[in-house]
Amino acid sequence: MSDRHVLFREFLRAPTRVATVTASSDALVAAMLAPLDLGDDPTVVELGAGTGRVTDALVARLGGRGRHVAVELNPELARRLAARHPGVTVVCADAGRLPGVLREHGIDRVDAVSSLLPWIAWHAPIADLAAAALTPTGTFTQVTLLPTTWMPPARRQEHAVRARFAEVSLSRPVWANLPPARVLVARRPRPGTT
Repeated sequence: MSDRHVLFREFLRAPTRVATVTASSDALVAAMLAPLDLGDDPTVVELGAGTGRVTDALVARLGGRGRHVAVELNPELARRLAARHPGVTVVCADAGRLPGVLREHGIDRVDAVSSLLPWIAWHAPIADLAAAALTPTGTFTQVTLLPTTWMPPARRQEHAVRARFAEVSLSRPVWANLPPARVLVARRPRPGTT
């Protein structure tokens, strides 16, 4: 079964956990990954890996360097992703477990956190967790869907990112995605409690 069909089926089973019926476009994936500085031996974490569009691009960009952890809540999507990318550490877990996931895999700090989590998944303090996981020079990228930008949960999401990072910018709209989206790019994590 194709990724598209599996994504649609899993959305129908649990729409609040999968939250989309379409995979991210190449343009959105490029906008998410362009701000990441992936030097010689980076450690990268994906939150909400889904069908693996970002995973595929990161695997290609890393070219076997560094460590790559993909966190996906849906067991079927996580299983398919792990089978397709045996070199990636795929963890079937809630993103709220990020500190424990990193500890379990012997990771202290990461160079990049890239998140496709929808605002409905932000019951966990994702901005806090990402800031605490990053090195001082690390980068956090978070997709925000244009149709939901003005909704209170989306505004809270952006506020949380701005509170935990000293440098936050927003990409231009990525119209070549369904639905159109933007990417929050956050750098220079501020100290906090997690």
